[in-house]
Amino acid sequence: MKPTVAVVGPGAIGTTVAAALHEVGHTPAIFGRTARAQLELRAGDDRVVVPGPVRTDPAQAGGAVDLVFLAVKSTQVEAAAPWLTALCGADTVVCVLQNGVEQETVVTAHLSGGRVVPSIVWFPAQAQPDGSVWLRGGARLTLPDTPESRVVREALRGSRCSVELAADFTSLAWRKLLQNAVAGLMVLAGRRAGMFARADVAELSLAYLRECLAVARAEGAALSDEVPHELLAGFQAYPPDMGTSILADREAGRPLEWDIRNGVVLRRGRAHGIPTPISDLVVPLLAAASDGPG
Repeated sequence: MKPTVAVVGPGAIGTTVAAALHEVGHTPAIFGRTARAQLELRAGDDRVVVPGPVRTDPAQAGGAVDLVFLAVKSTQVEAAAPWLTALCGADTVVCVLQNGVEQETVVTAHLSGGRVVPSIVWFPAQAQPDGSVWLRGGARLTLPDTPESRVVREALRGSRCSVELAADFTSLAWRKLLQNAVAGLMVLAGRRAGMFARADVAELSLAYLRECLAVARAEGAALSDEVPHELLAGFQAYPPDMGTSILADREAGRPLEWDIRNGVVLRRGRAHGIPTPISDLVVPLLAAASDGPG
């Protein structure tokens, strides 16, 4: 029997996963803030239309499902909590498609049933003005190696979104967090990936990444000294016009995920007694850009 699947939050990431599920016969029920007839993903020459509708009322959920993909930002989890209540039973697996290393803590606080699977999202998907989503590369998820994660892998088996299970999920999650943290500099500069070609920005980025690396290691991540250089090289290899979700939120005037992407380094650094002078500067500026006043 096919599992019953739901996607909560049909933005760029949610649409990509919904399209992947649809292509392999696991078309999900879709829930979000805005009613829509369907979702559309564009990837190269492919165009995938996922039938809707996108439902906006938790009363329309129809009961618990086997698998929920929660694809809202950390700033939207509280608002999505009614959907989790409506869709989750004791055996529901909730795969969190979200940034950060605190997914389990954040989402579990809003669950009365279900089991949370954190994930690392490794694909560039961008929402387009016409409502479609442009997938600019291959789609891949990394999950911890647990029985719940295998439910997710089975649902996406054979799809355009590959799933890998990692024995050392902590190290990979912190590596992705370092990437997300340095992307916050794009918000402060108001520029896209091309900015990392500047020598001064590259120098600042490496210093910030080394600071984050020290905190990650204190949290149990096994990451080499080369990781900052590898991550910077990745940004320098992106198309100059490549953005990031936190920059898109800033440009649209939406709240920023500054705490789970950048604030966590400052918080955990202080807990371990690690100096974080760059975070001491970057985090208040990102917080102010997000929350004001002014």
